[in-house]
Amino acid sequence: MNFLAHAALVRAGSDDFLYGNLIADGIKGPDLSGWREDVAAGVQHHRRVDAFVDAHPAVLAARRRAPPAQRRYAAIALDILWDHFLLQELEVKERDVLIQRCYRVLERERAPARLEQMIPALVREDWLHRYSERDFTYRAIAGIGSRLSGPNRLAELVPHLRQDHPRLAEDFQQLWGDVRQVLEVNRAPTGYSR
Repeated sequence: MNFLAHAALVRAGSDDFLYGNLIADGIKGPDLSGWREDVAAGVQHHRRVDAFVDAHPAVLAARRRAPPAQRRYAAIALDILWDHFLLQELEVKERDVLIQRCYRVLERERAPARLEQMIPALVREDWLHRYSERDFTYRAIAGIGSRLSGPNRLAELVPHLRQDHPRLAEDFQQLWGDVRQVLEVNRAPTGYSR
């Protein structure tokens, strides 16, 4: 899952909890003691969601359908596609409120170094709204691939993803229902260890 899906799962939590979920990919290692309690709890929640998603049968099946040469990179592309499919699910008002809250929270403080250049572009160029556009989403996937070392395996994967789009939409439906049932936060979380 990517930014929007993580945000949708925790919208009932505090802004700090949301922020932790949004920046978790920029934080490495288990030591979260340098972060405020709710931010650290958000990072932990994001990691639980990622582990759940990575092991989900629909995700494993989608990755197996990818061409062997690009299969290793499929998880990156799928994370972005899940946000695309989620945008099709959300009502416009609900979507806009959630996206504006994400942008406000992300602009509030400096992102971790690993996300320092990407976050301002994400907000400035309104990526979260634009992920509703199929072509933008596929360009974003290829763009991420251009920042990885070696051949752009994500760009090579895009034709397969376009062809597999209807099945991926079905995979998302199964995944989203399951992840919401297990990991959606319906109130401010308490009791997370740091």
